[in-house]
Amino acid sequence: MATLLHLDSAVFPEGSASRDVSAAFVQAWREQHPDGQVVYRDLAAAPLPHLDAAAVAAGAEDPLRRELADELTAADAVLIGAPMYNFSISSTLKAWLDHVIIVGHNAGPDSPVMGTPITVVASRGGSYAAGTPREDAEFVQNYLEKLLTSMFGAEVDFIVPELTLARSKPSMAELIPLADASRAQAFTAATEKAKALAARLAA
Repeated sequence: MATLLHLDSAVFPEGSASRDVSAAFVQAWREQHPDGQVVYRDLAAAPLPHLDAAAVAAGAEDPLRRELADELTAADAVLIGAPMYNFSISSTLKAWLDHVIIVGHNAGPDSPVMGTPITVVASRGGSYAAGTPREDAEFVQNYLEKLLTSMFGAEVDFIVPELTLARSKPSMAELIPLADASRAQAFTAATEKAKALAARLAA
């Protein structure tokens, strides 16, 4: 029985591209694993406290940090909804990362998370793709890929619905067709990746 750890971090509970696409991923996952388990944390609805000196000093002995680390270790796969806010990830997702990464316990060359597939839905209001004017301001994919691979040795994959503000900002109206195409592609990728990952883990 495979376990999926699913994290959402979008501020708004409705109308969020990252939440919608990650929900499609979970639906496809459940269809492949009807008896599987999905452990869910909504980091916006139930934010974690910032990491403090006591929690750092306690490491894996801190109850909350140990709980989060154990959830991660127990997961066969991880799904993270990570919308871009001010060029980077949400503070709530950063708090989860600060708590869950415990050097000497689960981070490093012998990490129990080594090889765990982590799929990140990195939605963004504009486009930060290679060749665009804001390419050098993309700090979601770059940051998460570097962090999760270097700390955990995880296998990181991205789904990137972009231009999500096109329908709400008149100045982006001409980009609506591209935004719609990106959204459709993200939903397709979520379904295909979830099914492929579920089949791989069941093999």
